Amino acid sequence: MPLREKAQIMDADGIRRALTRIAHEILERNKGVKDLALIGIRTRGVPLAQRIAAKIEEIEGVPVPLGILDITLYRDDLSRLDYHPVLHKTEVPFDITDKKVVLVDDVLYTGRTVRAALDALMDLGRPRVVQLAVLVDRGHRELPIRADYVGKNVPTSRREVISVNLREVDGIDKVVIEEPGE
Repeated sequence: MPLREKAQIMDADGIRRALTRIAHEILERNKGVKDLALIGIRTRGVPLAQRIAAKIEEIEGVPVPLGILDITLYRDDLSRLDYHPVLHKTEVPFDITDKKVVLVDDVLYTGRTVRAALDALMDLGRPRVVQLAVLVDRGHRELPIRADYVGKNVPTSRREVISVNLREVDGIDKVVIEEPGE
């Protein structure tokens, strides 16, 4: 069933402000950048992690290690998918052992993506702590997972979809709520 846009909840400025706030919160909670690393979950978590890392470097004057995590093989619904998933490369060019790792994703919904990301992360090493940053938390958790940093909490119904569009992937920055159309 086709989806239609119900409401725009963030524009480019709203996304920028949310990511700036998240960057400051990450620095405050972790008392700076010592042992800090960001890892974006493919697909839209990657440009969000890149933007947060750039903001942290702008604030602190120090680059933060940045990685990319592909969770495709860790998904718990692989056998139920009708299509053949495309595998991408996980690129974490640093040791995560004893690091303060911030996983970054676009939308937190059931928690299953984050669970898969945690499994993938543990195969790479043993971080000191793992924190979660998301642009949008829409509720409806199926697993006991919560975000440490949230750009915007958006209560939704289960039939609605949160669509995050980022210029690096989609050519535009906006977040919209979509619902089944007629």
